[in-house]
Amino acid sequence: MAQPHRIAARVLNARGPQYTVTATAYAAVANQTDDEPFVTADNSRIPAGYGSHTRWLALSRDLLKPWGGPFDFGDKVRVRGVSPTFDGLYTIHDTMNRRHHHCLDVLVHPREKVDLYRTGVKLQLAAL
Repeated sequence: MAQPHRIAARVLNARGPQYTVTATAYAAVANQTDDEPFVTADNSRIPAGYGSHTRWLALSRDLLKPWGGPFDFGDKVRVRGVSPTFDGLYTIHDTMNRRHHHCLDVLVHPREKVDLYRTGVKLQLAAL
């Protein structure tokens, strides 16, 4: 079995094209989602006690396979250029409103009071 630190280093490697996106944050609340804020687009349930440590994100539809993009629900992606707190490995579980393009939305809890808007963020499929 591989050592945990070796696995983490390997997971953070990425493969394939790199996309430049705008990063924002969202919470599982009705005015930022739909009428079922704790159910994501891939039918995952947002766990109790969730927050930015959960490492889930939503992508704009232009980046998701059902709408012709390169990423699929459940893909692990590497995010760089947001901040030391928010850079890292995420799992895609949700999508954004159709008006957004080339964007990602990091899942946070309202108590975290995250106000995030960052352009030039790099998004790439993680190599596991």
